[in-house]
Amino acid sequence: MDGSDTPRNAANLVLLGPPGAGKGTQARMLEEQFGLVQLSTGDLLRAAVAAGTEAGRAAKAVMEAGDLVSDAIVIAILRDRLAEPDCAKGVILDGFPRTTVQAEALDGLLAEIGHGIRSAISLEVDDAAMVARISGRYTCGGCGEGYHDSFKVPNVAGICDKCGGTEMKRRADDNAETVEQRLRAYHAQTAPLISYYESRGVLARVDAMAEIEAVARELNAIVAKAVA
Repeated sequence: MDGSDTPRNAANLVLLGPPGAGKGTQARMLEEQFGLVQLSTGDLLRAAVAAGTEAGRAAKAVMEAGDLVSDAIVIAILRDRLAEPDCAKGVILDGFPRTTVQAEALDGLLAEIGHGIRSAISLEVDDAAMVARISGRYTCGGCGEGYHDSFKVPNVAGICDKCGGTEMKRRADDNAETVEQRLRAYHAQTAPLISYYESRGVLARVDAMAEIEAVARELNAIVAKAVA
């Protein structure tokens, strides 16, 4: 694929943020609002393996051996995906890159097709508040309605407002210790990446502790400039 295959004004974005910051929710709204395509590493790998592409076969062999898929394979899968027509307007990268080495490889890939990263958006959180937010959440086992120990409790304790179900579930990893570990790992891994994009003048910071609608408004303003 060369630069003539895709418009040079594609708005490629990187969405950064720890687990629980709302990346998935916000990315879906941005997709709908701006016609961009959300690309997450997990989805890309699964689709490539299912399609049986060359890169997908390589990824499958590595995963079946119990090893981590290399950056080179992920970049090859991403190269194939960016060649698809639905990515012509731009993509929202969620979960990749995670390191500056990956960011440099991504820049190299995009440069091959005459593109670049328009904006890297960091969804910023307060760690203590994030621990409370995630460790207190649970869902109705019947309909999936979400609840929280402090922020959203059922009208009648133990009974789902939506379907009347009484089976409530918590994810095993939604506990304070696990959330704290995930946040520490995220900050250690992502701090250099934030500096990387900041030095290139494309970093934007958003307070992800605000209400979903407020976060969405701020993101929309940033992305509107990127796609203009």
